[in-house]
Amino acid sequence: MSKEYLSPKSDLIFKMIFGDEKNVDILTAFLKSVLNISIDEYQELKIVDPHLKIYNPNDKLGVLDIKIITKNGISIDIEIQIVNVPQMRERIVFYTSKMITEQISKGESYTNIKKVISIVITDYTLIKENSDYHNTYRLYDKKTGSEFTDVLEINTLELSKLPQNEDKSELWNWLAFLKSKKEEEFKMIAQKSPELNKAVCVLAQLSQDEKTKLLAEEQEKAQIDYNASIKGAYDSGIEKGIEEGIEKGIEKGIEKGIEKGTITTLIKLVGKYGISVKSAMEDVGLDEKYKEEIINELQNRGIKYIE
Repeated sequence: MSKEYLSPKSDLIFKMIFGDEKNVDILTAFLKSVLNISIDEYQELKIVDPHLKIYNPNDKLGVLDIKIITKNGISIDIEIQIVNVPQMRERIVFYTSKMITEQISKGESYTNIKKVISIVITDYTLIKENSDYHNTYRLYDKKTGSEFTDVLEINTLELSKLPQNEDKSELWNWLAFLKSKKEEEFKMIAQKSPELNKAVCVLAQLSQDEKTKLLAEEQEKAQIDYNASIKGAYDSGIEKGIEEGIEKGIEKGIEKGIEKGTITTLIKLVGKYGISVKSAMEDVGLDEKYKEEIINELQNRGIKYIE
């Protein structure tokens, strides 16, 4: 019987493979396949807090999938988006620009600004202007082609455009890994490089872990519900305020997910596996401030627990 694999395209699984410091060799190999930056930058990659800074209460919340700082201070954001959401290009620009503005405080010199790079992976066609699966955007003059600055760069990787036949590039291999579903596909990809082999092994381990499977399942359900609500708003012809609503939904989505999906997942972990509330909160990345609410919910459900 063939092994069942979780999808590496899943937001949660993607982060667990590429956003874990134990797998920095996997992350490095992937980044090298995408970016054209000095090899020295990869000598020190630091995975940092993905929450973008907020300077006043009216600022929009920004949470990246994976945020990395290189040896010389280049900020890299990696995003993976499976479902086509409205205003995706605008969201990309917002997140990329936010990585610039968060680098300096009032009174500091603009010379402190370091390059920022966004890598956006989509499972649908985002760039309809061409058939390339990898596009790189910077600030250029459209008449002369002269570059205004290299401080900002956006890379789009579209899985929907990946050719069926490999083009002998490392990037093709990594995107093929993300697209793979069956055991034989993963086995073939694993032969391409030591880092891809490790990525497949990590995925295999995650796919056998009951807690990880439960977390991935709950996240997928929450995403389906969210996408359905957005699609329903569009299908019903509600246009006024829809953009603002989506923006707020993105900001509030985390809080909503915590209140509904994440807490539900945590309660299942405590009830099914008998692990402590503290351990379960760490597993799902839940803030300590929700502990009292969770304990009250466990008591209401009659579930025995260890704090």
